[in-house]
Amino acid sequence: MLYSKSAEYALQAMIYLAENENKGLSMVSSIADAYDIPKHFLAKLVQTLTRHHLVKSYRGRNGGIKLARSAASITMLQVVNAIEGVPPEHEMCVIGLDVCSEEVACPLHNQWEQIKTLVKNSLHDKTLAELATGMSQKREELATLLDSGELDINAQKSA
Repeated sequence: MLYSKSAEYALQAMIYLAENENKGLSMVSSIADAYDIPKHFLAKLVQTLTRHHLVKSYRGRNGGIKLARSAASITMLQVVNAIEGVPPEHEMCVIGLDVCSEEVACPLHNQWEQIKTLVKNSLHDKTLAELATGMSQKREELATLLDSGELDINAQKSA
């Protein structure tokens, strides 16, 4: 993963909410169980997502959480930035040099700049709705492969 475990968990939770967008409120514990995320950790991430107006939280016996707006209007970049913060204007050198810029570039500078741009554009362009659709398709493909015997999860785990 290119970002922190916190951002990964937040993306998983947001995808869950996108997949269940029309089913009403979701419980944090249900999301935590579905993705094997520690419940207390996910609850703190949800607080952060709520402060960034990506999630709405409802208290009480019938409470839960839902997306603050449509899944088609929330990008991966918004979720990652909510959790990790906006990247600094001058990022560290990929190999840890004190001085690394266009003028004084390290041996990997140009390639790393291209990779960062590609990742940033991918995060900016991909919406939660697209991710949710992709996840549904992946689950269907996995189920088909498992049913047909073409995929053996136990063999994959032991490899």
